[in-house]
Amino acid sequence: MSHSMSTGRHPEQTALPFLRKSELIPADDLYAGADEALLKRLAGEDRRFERKPAGIHAQVLGDYFSVLANSAPDGGLIAIGVDDDGTFSGCLRAGLKQINELERAGDVYCPDARFESKHVPIRNAQGEDDFVLLFRVRYRQDKVVETVRGEAFVRHGESKKRLTDDEKRELRIAKREVDLEQEDCPLSYPDDFELDLVHEFAENFRSAANIANTDDREILEMRRLGHIRNSRFIANIACAAVFAKDPCGIIPGCKIRFLRFDGTQEGTGAKFNAIKDFVVEGNVPSIIRQAERAVESQIRDFTRLGADGKFFTAPEYPKEAWLEAIVNACVHRSYNLKNMNIFVKMFDDRLEIESPGGFPPLVTPENIYDMHEPRNPKLMDALFALRLVQCAHEGTRRMRDTMRSMNLPPPEFLQREVGGVVVRVTLRNNIAARKIFLDSDAAKLVGEAIFKTLTQDERQVINYLAEHEAVNVSEAQRLTGRSWPFVKQMLASLAAKGILQHTHNGRSRDQRAFFTLATSKSRRGRRG
Repeated sequence: MSHSMSTGRHPEQTALPFLRKSELIPADDLYAGADEALLKRLAGEDRRFERKPAGIHAQVLGDYFSVLANSAPDGGLIAIGVDDDGTFSGCLRAGLKQINELERAGDVYCPDARFESKHVPIRNAQGEDDFVLLFRVRYRQDKVVETVRGEAFVRHGESKKRLTDDEKRELRIAKREVDLEQEDCPLSYPDDFELDLVHEFAENFRSAANIANTDDREILEMRRLGHIRNSRFIANIACAAVFAKDPCGIIPGCKIRFLRFDGTQEGTGAKFNAIKDFVVEGNVPSIIRQAERAVESQIRDFTRLGADGKFFTAPEYPKEAWLEAIVNACVHRSYNLKNMNIFVKMFDDRLEIESPGGFPPLVTPENIYDMHEPRNPKLMDALFALRLVQCAHEGTRRMRDTMRSMNLPPPEFLQREVGGVVVRVTLRNNIAARKIFLDSDAAKLVGEAIFKTLTQDERQVINYLAEHEAVNVSEAQRLTGRSWPFVKQMLASLAAKGILQHTHNGRSRDQRAFFTLATSKSRRGRRG
């Protein structure tokens, strides 16, 4: 359907694309204000813009209607008569029959797409008056848009990607076309469920809703966690994820794998460098609580010198940030990707939390602080009654604000493909500033009273030893920024006080000499 469109906009509004980056402008405004200059600009910079020559087959064009109709949040534009290099070849030379077929391509080959079209006057590469056939294809939030061949496409980098059946199901779940949470599960109620947890949930809900004389099964049904049929309660997938004794029986990936690596990179094969590697599994409340204890045991406390000249102790990362990231991973992961589990990876400089599935439709790293689009609302509702989540979109803001309060970088959100789409949240501990941090455990190793008598340089060395066990003069020099003779004398003084132990071969220039923390027994001996 080819037609012109009156926008009713003022001239300064149609000029808006020239005033700011086009990707920030809604696609509707781009379509309404499209002219030759704007089309040239879009052809070079906007990923919502598909350019095709007028000779494209109408059936192939139908694939691109599917691509844009499945591209959150805005869909996009298709310009016919623009070559891959941005040259305006125009449409007139294609002939009336071809133009008519292209104008009908959406209706014929991708009927579920929602679109409109118009002709945009241009001068083609030969300098002749011509036009570009411009389509505005809208994103459909309610369903996966397929072609008449039953194929669905999405954008993958700069090209289109045909979705597999599993990927189409995942997208249908994300768009609420299929409600995975509401599907019956094969587990038997009550035998396969933690009834104490069910009762806690039901009691909390009864109290909040001010209702009585309703048994636990009826509460579960009221909260859409299953249904009662012939006096028997049939639990659904959401119910199993929250309350089952062993949800891994139907969702093998209902678990969190924690890995702590030595250094800032993840090695592979013979160079695999994990110094902690364990798995927590169970229902969602259980793995959240287990993961909380596990990560908390690995988070280091640091003492740093404040602006007032006094030392204060703070954790490596704020608990509100890393715990929220773990809870979000459990709440918003895709349970359709049932064999994939959540990963929590701790490096020297960062903490990464990866959860299966991409961002829900309409959610991007740019708008994540403002969007509330839970992938699993029934599960989230149950966790809210169990007081494990807030059920408000301030969680990511709290992560950002608590990181900021400790002068740490804001969380980083990224979607990537690693044998399946995952969302990764990264918290960084600002390792570049670690020189000014002192491990609070170091004070305990040498004794609080002795620690208070040390200089800032000496405390940095003690902190380093608490983490690395040994130090030589060159390493201590790099750590403190002092001269080599100064550092050598400082280490020798600490050894003379019985705080450090000097290991060497007795020669004046022993390149293998190093210092370690002295044992408490040797320190007592020196003082005696």
